[in-house]
Amino acid sequence: MTITSEPPTESPYLSVVRSPEQDTSTARATIACVIPAYNEQDSIAEVLNALLDQTRLPDVIHVVINNTDDETFFVAREFAGPHQRTYRDTTQVTEVFIHDIGVNKDKKVGALNYGFAQVCDDYDYFLGVDGDTVVDQYAVEHLEKEILSDPRIGGISAIYTVAELERKGLTAKFLTAGQRAQFAAFNMDNLLRGRNMAVLGGQCSLLSMDALKNVMIDNRQSTPWVKDSEVEDSLLSLQIKNLGYATKISAAARASVGGMNTLRSLDGQQVKWNYGAIDLMWPGQRSNTPGQPLHPNLRLRWSENISMVFNILTRISFLMLLAASLSINAYVFYPVWLIPPVVAIILNLRIALSIKGKSGRDIAFALLAFPAEAYLWLRMGHFVRAWSKFFARAQTDNWAAQARAERGAGSAHLMPAIVLAVIAGGVIFAWLQMSVDLRSAILSIGWPILYITTMVQTVFMLRKALRGHRGFHV
Repeated sequence: MTITSEPPTESPYLSVVRSPEQDTSTARATIACVIPAYNEQDSIAEVLNALLDQTRLPDVIHVVINNTDDETFFVAREFAGPHQRTYRDTTQVTEVFIHDIGVNKDKKVGALNYGFAQVCDDYDYFLGVDGDTVVDQYAVEHLEKEILSDPRIGGISAIYTVAELERKGLTAKFLTAGQRAQFAAFNMDNLLRGRNMAVLGGQCSLLSMDALKNVMIDNRQSTPWVKDSEVEDSLLSLQIKNLGYATKISAAARASVGGMNTLRSLDGQQVKWNYGAIDLMWPGQRSNTPGQPLHPNLRLRWSENISMVFNILTRISFLMLLAASLSINAYVFYPVWLIPPVVAIILNLRIALSIKGKSGRDIAFALLAFPAEAYLWLRMGHFVRAWSKFFARAQTDNWAAQARAERGAGSAHLMPAIVLAVIAGGVIFAWLQMSVDLRSAILSIGWPILYITTMVQTVFMLRKALRGHRGFHV
């Protein structure tokens, strides 16, 4: 019998199995990057340089400039054309296209859909990057590996944080620290929920082109993004989830986004975000988008809103009861009231320590307590403004309102403080008209209710402060 040194190439009894990593013949997935840009002259060059320095270059980059009245186009056009980069002895190539679509009534939604139309037929994945988002050098590589690892993933978002400021004023640094803590807490909550991302943020997310096309078919849309919602990325995330896809947050891909540096601009952004989330959460049909209160992607939103209600009630109740007690010399300090702020500091410190690339300012923001408390009061104002606009059914363009705020126009951000002052004045006047017996009765009921509510809140804070982060960093 003759034994051959090589197996026959064709036999029903033989097979050679290779994993995708080992199979060098497997076709490479293709990624198209689209950058909607509105007045991004100060950041667009850094954004493009970061994308062109990736360990895994996008196969094509389309910058879609819209409604812009600054020099964004002239800065971006310097990058137009082919580019190549050699990494690990492999040369990668990409092309950058610059589109200035002028006045676009659909704003960012219109820019995203314009970019989608340029790439939808030729690429496997859609990488959306905001015009002020600087991605980490390995971000695209990590996003691609993770989305390819499971065909059930319809989209995956990077972990994003607000970039540190070097030469801005005290207010801007305070707001930056607050936004960094806010984003860190949001991202950690998503990471610890099985890395299920409630919102595939437009800052930096990789989306399956098939998922986007299926969203269009299933919802009878001509484009993936629609202008019905104030938060186009949240709505799209819900629609992708409704089709059975998973929406995930990356464990490793990172990006730095531009923050809001003034009280006006922060108010405009946060009110728009909150209003859009409420619109998706609240039951009933508005425009073409029905509310989906029980949607799994909105559970974290409900949790945030319920928590904010309790934050408002406990803080305002404490201030009112404290003032009322002092007015009749009935206040007695109990050390137990120090427990909630101490637990809050521990929780804020854990969040700060979880930030990758954390700074001394992040730690100080948590330890000093007052900055975090002041930022929470700002968020409470944004929360009240958003819900008030929603229930008032005010037909306002929140995109335009945010743009005006970023330009330094408008005073709507002062409204919560004005309303609070008016309410406080009315309460003080009513209190002074009451008899001593009635005042005592109110205090005897009010303080125990506040004790119980604060204890419950403290338990939830302590639970979050003590939970394991499983090695995740935000």
